[in-house]
Amino acid sequence: MTSQIHARCMMTKSLFPELELEPKKPIKHRRRCGKIIAGDSRMELAKLDTGIFQCCITSPPYWGLRDYGIKGQIGAEMKLDDYICDLVTIFAEVRRVLADNGTLWLNIGDSYTSGGRTWRDSDKKNAARGMSYRAPTPEGLKPKDLIGVPWRLAFALQADGWYLRSDIVWNKHNGLPESVKDRPSRIHEYVFLLSKSERYFYDHEAVKEPASNGSKRSCRSVWTINTEPFKDAHFATFPREFVARCMAAGSTEDSLVLDPFFGSGTVGEVSQMLGRQFVGIELNAEYVEIAKRRLKWAD
Repeated sequence: MTSQIHARCMMTKSLFPELELEPKKPIKHRRRCGKIIAGDSRMELAKLDTGIFQCCITSPPYWGLRDYGIKGQIGAEMKLDDYICDLVTIFAEVRRVLADNGTLWLNIGDSYTSGGRTWRDSDKKNAARGMSYRAPTPEGLKPKDLIGVPWRLAFALQADGWYLRSDIVWNKHNGLPESVKDRPSRIHEYVFLLSKSERYFYDHEAVKEPASNGSKRSCRSVWTINTEPFKDAHFATFPREFVARCMAAGSTEDSLVLDPFFGSGTVGEVSQMLGRQFVGIELNAEYVEIAKRRLKWAD
């Protein structure tokens, strides 16, 4: 079993070896090939031209799990339906700015009902985990219920006009165990591939995986990708390997990639590595500065 797990991990790394360089061999970034917009996606997306992006790769704040200290932040809605509605509205604008053959790669995590708790302690490793509020249990659910946020959002986007093309399970092989003792520890999240149109750009050759017989096979719907620490950020960040898979399948070199929840700028960094242009939108001014440092941008 151990050898099988090791083989799967090595298979993942071999897809994009340029992302596995040690710090002593720094990646030489391309010219500045993107733009970071400081602001709220609910307003900033409306200012962008229609049909200019080849794909969108993003992970919005999860519902009721983090407090980033920003008034009106996505994820802090007291009602689950309001959270879903906010994201459906944002992604309707994303659909508008996508090319007709464009795709959305959406990573979203799940959560459990609060069980009546109204606050949560902070964590030494993640200050944003501390919360002065907890959303009440959604109507129809019970304390300790798994909410099913990813699928609720996926179905809402489908109903709003998106083509729901694939659910991908991100298996976080190095995921930390949870303290619960009455269910398995969750070490996976969902990635949804959605398209604007029935026919869309998808480069299946770019993301073929090594097979056990030494040949190549089509990309599977379970991705075993380790999480990556990022010392400047006190919040969850995309692994570069994760973003690179989405980007390689969903875009061509020099095309334009969007991330309306830019965070620490992983989509921008991978865009520079793989020769794409990008636009990132980020509400938190602190995170904008973190992303600029990560991209080695000087004002």
